[in-house]
Amino acid sequence: MRARLHVDLSQQGNLFLLLYLGIFISSLVIGPLIDYAGNKANLLVSSALVSAAMIWFALTHSFPSAALAAVLLGLGGGGLNTSTNVLVSEISGEQRGPMLNLLGIFFGIGAVCVPLLAASIEGHFTLPQLFLFCAVLGAICAFGYALLRFPPAKPGPPFSLRQLVGVAKCEGILLLAFILFLESGNEACIGGWTSTFVNSIGYSARTATLVLASYWAALMVSRMLAARVLEGIGKAQFVLMIALLSMLGCAVVLATRSLVLLFAGTALIGLSYGPIFPTTLAIAGDRYSNRAGTVFGLLFSIALMGGMLLPWTVGQVSERLGVRAGMIVPSLGAVGIVLLSATVFLRERSSESSSKTDAARL
Repeated sequence: MRARLHVDLSQQGNLFLLLYLGIFISSLVIGPLIDYAGNKANLLVSSALVSAAMIWFALTHSFPSAALAAVLLGLGGGGLNTSTNVLVSEISGEQRGPMLNLLGIFFGIGAVCVPLLAASIEGHFTLPQLFLFCAVLGAICAFGYALLRFPPAKPGPPFSLRQLVGVAKCEGILLLAFILFLESGNEACIGGWTSTFVNSIGYSARTATLVLASYWAALMVSRMLAARVLEGIGKAQFVLMIALLSMLGCAVVLATRSLVLLFAGTALIGLSYGPIFPTTLAIAGDRYSNRAGTVFGLLFSIALMGGMLLPWTVGQVSERLGVRAGMIVPSLGAVGIVLLSATVFLRERSSESSSKTDAARL
């Protein structure tokens, strides 16, 4: 695509930045829209935006035009991400923890399989044809959403972005938001910098890629397992336990040069990271079900900032002090997740104890 547009690496980076800008804007706006109009309209429009962006990419031959397509793709993708999570949370009830982890599995399948499919058919189709293929996928989704019946929008105040400010003031919401800020940042750091780190300590690029693959494989497996585990354990307790495992995994990767331990540590990070994001969303869904759209939109927006900021910080530190020093950033992020999730867990236990005491008095 870069060759088609005649752009340099810096401009390619700008396209990614604009994509994430679109996701960020969409995540902020879509939440109140979901609470106001329901999920059906937002899912349909978001799918249509993705399809339109793919067609735009197929037709464009200039950087300014591609930049607009990237923003459009971000708007649609951010809308789909928030709407699908809100919908699953709303219809799953007590099972929202396992079901949000199940949704995360399909997200991972798409993230792996669509690029592999594109790579496998690349020699048989032109780049515009590949974009049009993706546009058809988006259009099929939009058509499906148009036919399906959805739960009606919940009665509430008219659409207003001021709702975001009100939601941010809710007790405990920022604790959950900054767990996701650090978790999203750590996932981006591990996904984007692990192979570079393994290569920097003397292993081949192929070995470094295999180490990174163990992370993605473990992350997918963990979301499958989480759906079972959450049937017998509290969500806040589960997040705290796996956050402790992630801290251990980061410590192993940071401290070792052994290939076996690098594989083990990276896989442990994947096993622990996988369920944190969807399970934290499930906690928010339990607590704020009446304003789930606005809450999830705010959480995704703050998480996205972490996904952009922490990998950038790793790059800055690595440039000055080396990649091993840069990998301290996700390790510190893991410590932060442990401290925040411990606070959520202790608050939840305190609240349950107070409720039992009040019930005993009655």
